[in-house]
Amino acid sequence: MNMQAVLIIFMVVAALATLGVLARGIIIMARGKDVSGKQANKMMSYRVAFQALAIAFIVILFLINRP
Repeated sequence: MNMQAVLIIFMVVAALATLGVLARGIIIMARGKDVSGKQANKMMSYRVAFQALAIAFIVILFLINRP
């Protein structure tokens, strides 16, 4: 398995983690039990981190594939 394949796998995993955290955050907000908003803010922080990770993998992948 080459480096590009590994980066693509990591990128997909980071994107799926972003989707999972986003869905969990929406469910937490929809239930309305998080009055203080601490859980929602925590989920948003995780989502931003996973998105940044996915974008970093994409940038690395583009840099590797430069002519």
